[in-house]
Amino acid sequence: MPTFSAPDGTLLAYHESGPRSGAPLLCLPGGPMQDSAYLGDLGGLGGRRIVRLDLRGTGASAAPADPGSYRCDRLVGDVEALRVHLGLDAVDLLGHSAGANLAALYVTRHAERVRRLVLVTPGTAAAGIATAPEERLAAARLRAGEPWFAEAYAALEEVTAGRGTGESFGKVAPFFHGTWDDAARERDAATARQRNDEAAAVHGGEGAYDPAATRAVFAEFGRPVLVVAGEGDANTPPPTAAAYAELFPAARLDVLKGGGHFPWHDDAEWFTARVTEFLDA
Repeated sequence: MPTFSAPDGTLLAYHESGPRSGAPLLCLPGGPMQDSAYLGDLGGLGGRRIVRLDLRGTGASAAPADPGSYRCDRLVGDVEALRVHLGLDAVDLLGHSAGANLAALYVTRHAERVRRLVLVTPGTAAAGIATAPEERLAAARLRAGEPWFAEAYAALEEVTAGRGTGESFGKVAPFFHGTWDDAARERDAATARQRNDEAAAVHGGEGAYDPAATRAVFAEFGRPVLVVAGEGDANTPPPTAAAYAELFPAARLDVLKGGGHFPWHDDAEWFTARVTEFLDA
């Protein structure tokens, strides 16, 4: 497994799949601070070269000497170090969920190094976009016919009202997946094992984000941007994703009907076709 050194000397790992030739797609995982293994090959993406970064303290990457370096803005240097290590003048960059916040901050510092930007069911803290509780509930109600719906929806009402507990947060998991089957349950259970909770607690801490500055850079970022959303994703419902896309001069929004927070699992053919067409345009 290939490794490289972060600016502070932390040894970081990355994973490559697909053909070794061609422009790579550099992928940043969510969680926050989850092992990038959950991304897999993102449904195949048409045989494209994929490079997944294990963020510091996750996967095969070493933990840093300074836990404060888990903060999202401080991870930007790690992404830039990987670009330099790969010998690339510019990258196609993909961020999933909380990884979209890191991708956003990378754009604010290194816009000239980003050729195309893909934001998949993005976290929006870096851009300062808040999701209204009713938007989450409306996305969830699309699943009203499911046998587990009543209990999960009651838990989501508690969460969106600010009364969420560890138990209620666990019960809303079905609303993150287009199909709540055995495979989705297994992936959800793996999340707890793959995430660095210490790092996650620091990731979005005070000082991590400057939404006004981020939005100002986005307004001038003329490169192509693709925002991908799932119709039934209670984490990043389509109105939130649409508001994110509107921050850019040249962004498009694609919404997977019936999709959740992990659209490459819900419909790999749809997902890979949209992303591949965007990257190849």
